[in-house]
Amino acid sequence: MKYIFFLSLPLYALDQWTKQLVLRFISPDEPRIVISNFFHLVNVTNTGAAFGSFRNNNTFFIAISAGAFVIVVALLVRRRSRDILRDVSLALLLAGVLGNLTDRLLYGHVIDFLLFDLHIRFAHPWPAFNVADSCISIAVVLFVVHSFWQGKSAAPNR
Repeated sequence: MKYIFFLSLPLYALDQWTKQLVLRFISPDEPRIVISNFFHLVNVTNTGAAFGSFRNNNTFFIAISAGAFVIVVALLVRRRSRDILRDVSLALLLAGVLGNLTDRLLYGHVIDFLLFDLHIRFAHPWPAFNVADSCISIAVVLFVVHSFWQGKSAAPNR
């Protein structure tokens, strides 16, 4: 439960606060240059999933997000053993799911605002994203690391 209060909720608040700043100060037609040719603040709406895929399926993503929210909260609240990496991953996932779910319920789309141009073929520019997306991405990486770590510790010694 402490992970919800000390990680999920502050990150959720940061996500929502930054999106409010974007809505208030950045017009969809006027991106703000932070680092020329590399990093811009934008105001982009996303009705789909990652990278704008599956556009105009907001109701579907609300249902998926609500289900994920319930499952993640249940896993965090009734943890059986002390597994910090698992709990941090779940807390990050919870923050990200809740942040984007809030957008979908309030606006009918997700607000993305961080735009990087890495000047390579598949990332020119990288699709815009937000704090919630970052939390979800980091959670996925931590889950993968955790699964490899768990797999190695469970492997029989030869």
